[in-house]
Amino acid sequence: MTSELTTPDGRYHVIQGRLWRAPNPTLPAEAKVRHMRDLLNARRALKAAKASGDETAITAARRQVAAAQAALGERGRVWWKDGAPDFNRTLVKNSPYADWFALVEAPRQTANAA
Repeated sequence: MTSELTTPDGRYHVIQGRLWRAPNPTLPAEAKVRHMRDLLNARRALKAAKASGDETAITAARRQVAAAQAALGERGRVWWKDGAPDFNRTLVKNSPYADWFALVEAPRQTANAA
């Protein structure tokens, strides 16, 4: 599946069967736009650094990517306050979301097979 699903609690996106932490929904719109712009610029810088083979630039760009992701709430401390554990990067089938995923994924697979 290439289309993205979001868990019912909004904490994760499911991409290729893996949970990826979603951005913090309580971020003000201006901050979210700024951090997304920083993330996209950092990813472009990383791509350019890799193409040039400049290890120093690669390291710097990776730090920029990580900082932008942390600012968005995708990395670092979790943005929810209920004490629930973080399942970032976990296979959805090995998480508490497994039953939900099986229910929503089966109809999607059937629809795509038709």
